[in-house]
Amino acid sequence: MLTRRHIQVLGSAALALALSMPAFAQISLTPQSGTKSAPAKAEKPKAAPKQPAATTAQKKTTPVSSAPQPDNPNADLAYGAFQQGAYLTALKYATQRAEQKNDPKSMTLIGEIYSNGFGVKQDDAKAAEWYKRAADLGDREAMFGLAMLKISGRGGPQQREEAAKLLAASAKLGKAAAAYNLGLLYLEGQLFPQDLKRAAELFKQAADAGNPEAQYALATFYKEGRGVEKDPVEAARLLRAAAMVDNIDAEVEYAIALFNGTGTPRDVPTALAVLNRAARQGSPIAQNRLARVLVFGQGAAVDKVEGFKWHLIAKTAGNGDPDLDALFQEQTPEDRKKSEDRAKKWFGTK
Repeated sequence: MLTRRHIQVLGSAALALALSMPAFAQISLTPQSGTKSAPAKAEKPKAAPKQPAATTAQKKTTPVSSAPQPDNPNADLAYGAFQQGAYLTALKYATQRAEQKNDPKSMTLIGEIYSNGFGVKQDDAKAAEWYKRAADLGDREAMFGLAMLKISGRGGPQQREEAAKLLAASAKLGKAAAAYNLGLLYLEGQLFPQDLKRAAELFKQAADAGNPEAQYALATFYKEGRGVEKDPVEAARLLRAAAMVDNIDAEVEYAIALFNGTGTPRDVPTALAVLNRAARQGSPIAQNRLARVLVFGQGAAVDKVEGFKWHLIAKTAGNGDPDLDALFQEQTPEDRKKSEDRAKKWFGTK
């Protein structure tokens, strides 16, 4: 039986959560009961490649700038320079605009630059100072950025209570990532008493705004009936929405839902296509399931060489499978070498 457990973080604070991930039952994609849960991922400020890694597992998120976009980007030299990677120029124009016009969007942009070390030495204290100036003027992006610094203890002592207040204020102003992260705090049950219903409400707010992490988390709630009424159809809809924007966890679970016809019409070809995509994106869970599909020929033609290639790749990432290990040893030396060579090619070592 294969289960997945990994720790995600909110800022740099470890936040172990309990959302389920189905196990692979022998050669079936049917979830087994009693499996451990996979956590939701806390969303960091989007333009933060220098922050600590968000997971200890396979999932990777391509950073996208969360710097505030003005009503007329063509008229905002600071934002335009930032988007082009001219960070010092952006800092110059943003500072002028912040000082001359008291513009909160420019202040938030300066906070982003210092928080992430874009073109300057990373300076959390300066980032917090600029974020606070913009937050005091009502900028929701600044509230979110400052909350993430405070909850992780960057730029000063860790202040989780103050961070939660900032997240709540930012979420009230429509910041989806703030609603999602606030929901994680209610799910965590440390800063606040655990409140699954409130967590679900916040996840829904973020999910309705298109946040894929929230869509995945809320889908898990609907699948299990935690904080909401159990609804496999709604769970599948949310998984599909998150999978469409390359949320790898959602891709894996949506593939399983399609394979089993849970909450959605059974569609094995599409399930395998989604599973293949998640495997190629680096999901060890998807790689293991794809290996079993190919080795046992469930829903696809048997291809043991290719199947064991994926098994070896998943095993390297820590997702071993004793059943497949035993079957792999039964293959001819020639076929084992073919699988090994394909795995090496995947890793770029051949």
